[in-house]
Amino acid sequence: MAEQARWRRHELGRFLEASLVTSVERDHTQSDRAFRWRRLAAAATLLVGAVLLGWSLSLEPGDSRFYLATTALAVVWAMGSFISGPLHLGWANTRSSGGHARPVVQPLALGLLAVTVFSAGAVLVAQIPFLRDEINDVLDHARFASLVVVAVIIVVNGIAEELFFRGALYAAIGRRYPVLISTALYGVATVATGNPMLVFAALALGLIVGLERRVTGGVLAPIVTHVTWSLSMLFILPPLLTALA
Repeated sequence: MAEQARWRRHELGRFLEASLVTSVERDHTQSDRAFRWRRLAAAATLLVGAVLLGWSLSLEPGDSRFYLATTALAVVWAMGSFISGPLHLGWANTRSSGGHARPVVQPLALGLLAVTVFSAGAVLVAQIPFLRDEINDVLDHARFASLVVVAVIIVVNGIAEELFFRGALYAAIGRRYPVLISTALYGVATVATGNPMLVFAALALGLIVGLERRVTGGVLAPIVTHVTWSLSMLFILPPLLTALA
């Protein structure tokens, strides 16, 4: 049993190192002019997107404008990303020496691992009425709307957010502390919602996908992890909080 436990810890360590620590070599250097344009486009997109995000989650659950607001938000994130300059899918480390592959399996597993951690945290949060109410305020949009439609919105917005925050914005920051800065700006944008639990989730998830972006050099891994986490939380949190209430 002890040997198996050591083996599992070793494998987990190798997995986390490959997906969050060891960067894949690449060269995405831009000209100074292209870099300045990316920064300008990213700043304008961040401002407009933060306002739309705050508006969308300030609407009452069941308000038909919620669909319009979230669709507009996804359009803003995506358009701002593509306008800013080239985006890259990225590559993941593999077990074979020097081998690389498109990042799908690793970020999927990382997303599921994050779901496990967040679900365990929800058990504690459910015991604090104020924090539980903050989470329920967000989940009410799923309870009072079509679950299928909400799931589609989550997927589309998750992709659009990663295109911008781990794509255009990350590249616009430059080479000094892009993970920390992009994560902080992701959290700041979420402050517009007025919901502290959303801000916390944005910072925690943003750090994970930011590290993935640094390792892979692209947006595919962050997209897979973000969508996996978001969809899982949509279906897991409501019954979990209800059971713990």
